[in-house]
Amino acid sequence: MGGAVVDDEAPSVKAPDGGWGWAVLAGCFVITGFSYAFPKAVSVFFKELIQEFGVGYSDTAWISSILLAMLYGTGPLCSVMVNRFGCRPVMMVGGLFASLGMILASFSTSIVHIYLSTGVITGLGLALNFQPSLIMLNRYFNLKRPLANGLSAAGSPMFLCCLSPLGQLLQDHYGWRGGFLILGGLLLNCCVCGALMKPLPTPKFVELPHDQEDTKKKKKKKKLLDFSVFKDKGFVIYTIAATIMVLGLFVPPVFVVSYAKELGNEDTKSALLLTILGFIDIFARPTCGVIAGLKWVRPRCVYLFSFAMVFNGTADLIGSQSHDYVSLVIFCIFFGISYGMVGALQFEVLMAIVGTEKFSSAIGLVLLVEAIAVLVGPPGAGQLLDATKSYMYVFLLAGSEVVLSGLVLATCNFFFIKKKPHEPAVCLGEMVTLADDEIKQLSSRAEEQLTTEEEMQKEVVNENKNNDNVRPKSVAVDSQEVERFLKEPQANGDMAACPETCL
Repeated sequence: MGGAVVDDEAPSVKAPDGGWGWAVLAGCFVITGFSYAFPKAVSVFFKELIQEFGVGYSDTAWISSILLAMLYGTGPLCSVMVNRFGCRPVMMVGGLFASLGMILASFSTSIVHIYLSTGVITGLGLALNFQPSLIMLNRYFNLKRPLANGLSAAGSPMFLCCLSPLGQLLQDHYGWRGGFLILGGLLLNCCVCGALMKPLPTPKFVELPHDQEDTKKKKKKKKLLDFSVFKDKGFVIYTIAATIMVLGLFVPPVFVVSYAKELGNEDTKSALLLTILGFIDIFARPTCGVIAGLKWVRPRCVYLFSFAMVFNGTADLIGSQSHDYVSLVIFCIFFGISYGMVGALQFEVLMAIVGTEKFSSAIGLVLLVEAIAVLVGPPGAGQLLDATKSYMYVFLLAGSEVVLSGLVLATCNFFFIKKKPHEPAVCLGEMVTLADDEIKQLSSRAEEQLTTEEEMQKEVVNENKNNDNVRPKSVAVDSQEVERFLKEPQANGDMAACPETCL
């Protein structure tokens, strides 16, 4: 538990942008994969759960919804635990909870038991892994952070490509109970990833003045949850837009498999849609991370994020008109690209808004607010499906919500976030210009001084030539002898005035 002190000091340590950070990135890749792909992969078992317990689409959709709600809603709890105990111990405990929930779910006798085990316990375990892994990634990377975020976010589609077919395979051979049990064993890998989260080393002790020591003591008294982030307009706008976004963001991946089955496609072929979506997403996230890290794009990441939202929502709106398997495949391709862009940028934009020190509290509060929308989104879509018996309205609703969130984010940032009077590059150029002017002035003054000194030296030499009649003409007078003569003590003990010795 000693990692708590190290974690508190981490923001003051320079991010290495590499080294052990690549191991942290690998762990974050796996954790992100489990956290986001697992709620979608569980949807493969929905058809069998409906037959097993005699429930409807909206009832089974609550499983994924509760999973995501725990992942988001326990954000403040995760922030407090990370600030108190450190990232590594919290993640290892979370891995045990995630595995325990799926193991208990395999013995369920009602849908409520699955809500509590898979939804609450496994969801809490994934939350205790997901948020600390992002915090550690933010501490290990700064200049390369957009790329690191893109690579770690690629874990979600990568695992979705594997977990969805694996879930279908386990269900065919062992049933949904055996599949849940084996998936619970796989989630123990979260403990291994938690062990990789080595805290950054603290700087060596240096004696500081009293005022700096007082400042350091104040920093050590870190708040377990910092609500001051709500004073930042950018953070408030981001929170509102992200909350609207998650109402519809996770609906299409949850229902696309059932949509394909409803159209008469076989189970394996339907599950392949998630694999296609995930495969496209794998390349979209790192690519978007590279683009977001470009010099011109990085200061405007919020608008790239807005574009990704509108793109994703538009894909949902067009995909609502799909009536065969080919059109669903095309929808999954475009949805995968836009979904990857959103996944790569959402936490990068938040890090850019609040900074490293407040990120642990900011992400917890954002996830808490989003949890309400996540809890309502998929079940609400399920109720709409039960009422209309048409997937078109489900996709139309989801697309409208995501498009609205993108418009809110872009519009509010444009009108309510004041631009700085000078860009950093411009200010830097002005400083360089001023510095050049000062250097020119100093050099001109130095040249004038040198000219004056040369004239004074000439006068001294002329005076020495005039005084040659005092000394024997046979004696050769050189510059060294003149210098020694000038340096000889005078009657009052002072040195003779000489331009060279006076400088």
